[in-house]
Amino acid sequence: MTGCPLCEPRDVLCENALAYARADDNAMSAGHTLVIPRRHVAGFFEMSDDERHAVIDLLAEAQRLVEARHHPDGYNVGANVGKAAGQNRMHVHLHLIPRYAGDVPEAKGGVRRVLDR
Repeated sequence: MTGCPLCEPRDVLCENALAYARADDNAMSAGHTLVIPRRHVAGFFEMSDDERHAVIDLLAEAQRLVEARHHPDGYNVGANVGKAAGQNRMHVHLHLIPRYAGDVPEAKGGVRRVLDR
């Protein structure tokens, strides 16, 4: 798709036939990585089975690279699916967010704190 910033792979960390991984331009922490299918598809659930498998396989490969380079204490993994969930780039991508002890005052709740209840 013309104009989509995720359709053209750049600064590739690792890749396979159906997906690639690169650093997030708006990284939340050292090593924050995006895993992106090559085909322009808006949502996680719209990917083909092969694309989902390729993305998950690449997520594991990216994690090994981030682990070796940054040695985080944990990770958050997630995708925003739809505008109501905060998706602002309508090309699906998974976030691999390394977490470090003390990076926030209280990490309790993890991704469940998204709604901050």
